[in-house]
Amino acid sequence: MKACLCKSFGPPESLVFEDIAEPVAGPGEVLVRVRACALNFFDTLIIRGKYQYKPDLPFSPSAEFAGVVDSVGDGVTSVSPGDRVMGYMRWGAAREKVVVGENALVGLPDDVSFETAAGLSVTYGTTLHAYRDRAGLKAGETVAVLGASGGVGQAAVEIAAIMGAKVIACASSEDKLAFARTLGAELTVDYSTQPLKDTLKDLTGGRGVDVVYDPVGGDLSEQALRATAWEGRFLVVGFAAGEIPKIPLNLLLLKGCDMRGVFWGAALDRDPDGHRANMVQVLSWIEDGRLKPHVHGIYPLEDIATALAEIAARRVRGKVILTP
Repeated sequence: MKACLCKSFGPPESLVFEDIAEPVAGPGEVLVRVRACALNFFDTLIIRGKYQYKPDLPFSPSAEFAGVVDSVGDGVTSVSPGDRVMGYMRWGAAREKVVVGENALVGLPDDVSFETAAGLSVTYGTTLHAYRDRAGLKAGETVAVLGASGGVGQAAVEIAAIMGAKVIACASSEDKLAFARTLGAELTVDYSTQPLKDTLKDLTGGRGVDVVYDPVGGDLSEQALRATAWEGRFLVVGFAAGEIPKIPLNLLLLKGCDMRGVFWGAALDRDPDGHRANMVQVLSWIEDGRLKPHVHGIYPLEDIATALAEIAARRVRGKVILTP
């Protein structure tokens, strides 16, 4: 079978395509024929050896996929050959077939496309875990989403709106904010031209925001924390800006607020049933037409270098999908 391989750490152009032996499902495992897989920002880092996980070489990038069950190993009871499924595997999905544990898969309804499903696990899984499991988000609360036009930011705007929150989208340009408004943002902040803390305060009548969703980090984090309301919750999702901020802890005391880590990957291992329930909810919203995930582009697997370059250049709105 064909596979995209990282055989030495380097830029996207160093990735190669080779025929490799087809994997076999062992006990408790499932062999899936990949119909679509997705790329995320961390794929631009993992192929350079700059991500928190450093897989043994060679490996395939891409952590999330959708496809059809090809065969199952001994003891597998939840899926059968021919079933449509989606899943997450940290890395390794950029190939024609993958083997994963039975618990890594979620059943895929017939009316949700493979291309849509392939891009759901990381962004929407992270976001619903953040809001439901970590923040306890309630209808009527105000959410400020930093980096609101990226893949995770898009999901954060959409899901907060579906959950009944008032969304303030924060991004670095007016065209990004215009995109966020189409996703359900009621208010916007251009933090390239407006002071983030003061603007968030003004937009909430001086009260501050109930929840901050921060996948960006850097200088923006402290500004957003200073704009949280009493007993607000600041969700630490990631550091796309490249800098991990140092936060004055007296701010948490003075505001009676919380900073809560959102380590979705670890939560997935610790509570796979909770993740599956969250993804069933996401799929239900898609079936009902309440959630319409945006796909930036669909590329043949052989064009992965082009797709990764788009992500690295921050030109992506929504998800980047590959089709073997």
